[in-house]
Amino acid sequence: MKTHSEISPLIDDAACVLLEELQKDARISTAELARRAGLSPSATAERVRRLEDAGVIRGYHAEIDPACLGLGIMAIIRMTCDGAQYSQFMTYLKSCEQIRECYHVTGGDALMMKVLVGTVEELESLVMKLLRYGVPTTSLVLSSPLVRTGYDIRPALAGRTGKAKDGKDGAAGRRV
Repeated sequence: MKTHSEISPLIDDAACVLLEELQKDARISTAELARRAGLSPSATAERVRRLEDAGVIRGYHAEIDPACLGLGIMAIIRMTCDGAQYSQFMTYLKSCEQIRECYHVTGGDALMMKVLVGTVEELESLVMKLLRYGVPTTSLVLSSPLVRTGYDIRPALAGRTGKAKDGKDGAAGRRV
């Protein structure tokens, strides 16, 4: 994965438009994307390819409602896991489809997982399996009042480029 300083030169105003539009609709045609970005279709295709190659664009996917697949129960599981069990858990983690996301975190728990299951019995079975690797603490998700997908590109970059909103270099006060 490239660093921010390696990727920054790729992210100009046109690239911001490309990223914003692709986040809204990844199925947009190259011609329409080019029109919105004010570029030619060939320049648009090349810029998108470079953003993909650099790892800025990591993929394209359809968002599927898990409840439509019978996975209507979401839970957050926090778990302690000591060093001896950690590598065994990492192996198990890769094979467990019910665990959709896993984060190595600071604090009292070592891991935080988002799981999707179809029934409370499936959740109980998963928790029992996790006991082999540590001490799980489970919370059922009642609702998701906020789920953000995508990023607000320009504000995210503004704080990391060293440029102020007025286009001046923050350190010297000169235009860049």
